[in-house]
Order: sequence, then structure tokens, then C-alpha cells
Amino acid sequence: MRFDKTRTDAEWRAELSPEQYRILREHGTEPAFTGQYWDHHEAGEYCCAACGVPLFSSAVKFDSGSGWPSFYQALDGNAVAEKTDSSRGMVRIEALCRGCGSHLGHVFPDGPAPTGMRYCINSGALTFRKKQD
Repeated sequence: MRFDKTRTDAEWRAELSPEQYRILREHGTEPAFTGQYWDHHEAGEYCCAACGVPLFSSAVKFDSGSGWPSFYQALDGNAVAEKTDSSRGMVRIEALCRGCGSHLGHVFPDGPAPTGMRYCINSGALTFRKKQD
């Protein structure tokens, strides 16, 4: 898988906060119900905190009860890449930013209609761009 926006490890460390680096570049996760976007309800777009690529619309965000921001589809078919993740003794689908390859969270087949998917995303992997009136 090739990504458009690549940087050296030193560049990522300089650009990201320690928590963002841990989540985005080391495939970390934040504790449930602690991120700034799990209970966020403004209209706009959620973008990759590493490279700024738009990933999800607030129109497809829903409360999954998981404690992480959840979306039932990516902004477009090219925004989020998916990869099998067999770490931590389980098999899941990892969600990655298609722009830079940063870890966002995981995708599960237990979301609402119309897709049935749940993109369970770390708040630390996102920035928010408010919809302009």
C-alpha cells in the first residue's frame, strides 16, 4: 500500500503531540470516553490529525456506545484504507488514513444502516473542520 504524504519518523515526532504520535504512528488507542470527539455534535468534517486529509462527515457520525467517535462510512471511497490487524490476540480490520498511512482505529461490521459498518476512530487521530454557513 502506497501513501501520498510520507515523512520521516523524526518529522512525525516534531509535528505531532506525543499522544497523537502514539495513536497515529504507533497504532495506539485512547481510553474509551476520554477523547474530545466521542460526544461531539457540530456539523463539519473530521480530518486526519497527521496530514489533514478529510476522512468523515459529521452527517454519518453516530453514538455507538463504545466511547469512541463512530461513523458508518468514510467521506469517500479513497479516504480510508483498510488492512487486516491480527494484534492483541484477535483479528480486526484496521482503518488507516489513505493520505499518510496513519492508524485511525478499526472497522467493525456492527454499524447502522445503510452500510452496517462502524468505523471506530480515536479522537487523537482526528481534527475537526466546522461547516461554514
